[in-house]
Amino acid sequence: MTTWKTTALAVAAAVGMTSVAVAQEREQIRIVGSSTVYPFASYVVEEFGATTNYPTPVIESTGSGGGMRLFCEGVGVSTPDITNASRRMKPSEFDRCMENGVTDITEATIGYDGIVLAQSNDNDPLELTREQIMLAVAAQVPQNGEMVDNPYTNWSEIDSSLPDREIEVLGPPTTSGTRDAFEEMVMEESAEGLGFPEEYTEIRADGVYVDSGENDNLIVQRINENEDAIGVFGYGFLVENTDIIQAATIDGVEPTPETIGSGEYPVARSLWFYIKEAHEGVIPGIDEYVSLFMDPIMIGQDGLLKDEGLIPLPSDALAEWSDRVENRVNLQRSDLEG
Repeated sequence: MTTWKTTALAVAAAVGMTSVAVAQEREQIRIVGSSTVYPFASYVVEEFGATTNYPTPVIESTGSGGGMRLFCEGVGVSTPDITNASRRMKPSEFDRCMENGVTDITEATIGYDGIVLAQSNDNDPLELTREQIMLAVAAQVPQNGEMVDNPYTNWSEIDSSLPDREIEVLGPPTTSGTRDAFEEMVMEESAEGLGFPEEYTEIRADGVYVDSGENDNLIVQRINENEDAIGVFGYGFLVENTDIIQAATIDGVEPTPETIGSGEYPVARSLWFYIKEAHEGVIPGIDEYVSLFMDPIMIGQDGLLKDEGLIPLPSDALAEWSDRVENRVNLQRSDLEG
C-alpha cells in the first residue's frame, strides 16, 4: 500500500487532538463491513493511526450485509461505530437499526467502483455480455418454455464465440454487497430478455459458482493459479494486481476509471460508509477519522485513494456529501426508497 508523508496534514491532524479519558470502555474505533471498501478504509485507518494521537482503529472485512447486521445490533461499546458498504443500506436494515435503538445514522459516499470479472493474464482477452454471465451462473435456465437446472459446464456451450473452457466462477458470498450488486446489475438486468422469471437472482450451487468468502485477495491468488477460473470482485483489486490478472469486457465496455465514473461500464456502483452518531463523544476519534476519510486529500479528484483504485466523485458531488457528513445529516428511510 502506498504511504504518504504529508507533513502539513500530519501536523494539522495532531493539533487540537488532546489525550482522551482513560475511563473509556473502548478507546479504539471499531469498523466493519464491505471487503470492497476494506482496502480504502484500511489506508485511512493506517494514516489516522500514524498522524493522530488516537489509537489505530480496528477494522474487519465482514461483507456489507454482515457489517449492517453488526452495526444495527444496537448502541454500546460492544457494537461497531462505523460500517462500510459496497451498496446502499437497505430499508429493511434501516428498520432493524431503528428497532434496536440505532436512531441517528450519518451516511457517506466516498466514490465509485466497478465489479469486474477477472481472469489470469495467461488467457486470451475475454469479451462477455451480461446475458452470457447470467446463463453461466444461474441455478436454473429457461429451455423450451420451462425452467430447468443449469446444464452449462463450458463457456462455449453458452455461445460458440466463447472459449472452449470450463465454467468456474469464484465469487462473493450472500453477505457481500458485491454479491448484491452483481445480482442486481447483471442477473436482474438480463433476466427478462432471456425468458427468466422477473428479477431472478438464484445462483447455482452445483460447484460451478464457488462462494469464496470475503477475502478478495484469495480470489486473485486462485485465478492466477487456475487459468479456467474467473473471479468476481471490485475494480480496486484489479488495479492492485494487473501484473497477474486482466478484466473481461462486459457488453463491450472495458472497466476503467472513466467508464466506471461515467456509468458507461454496466456494472458500476457507489461505495458508502455509515456512522453511528450515538458513539461520537463516547468512542474517541470518530469525528477526526471521518473528517480524514472525507478530505479531498483522500477521496478528491487527485486524492491518495485514487492510486488505490477508488474512482473519485465529481467535485460538486464530493462537496455536497462532505457538507452532509460534516453537519451529520440524519439518514431517513425515505432516502433509501425508490
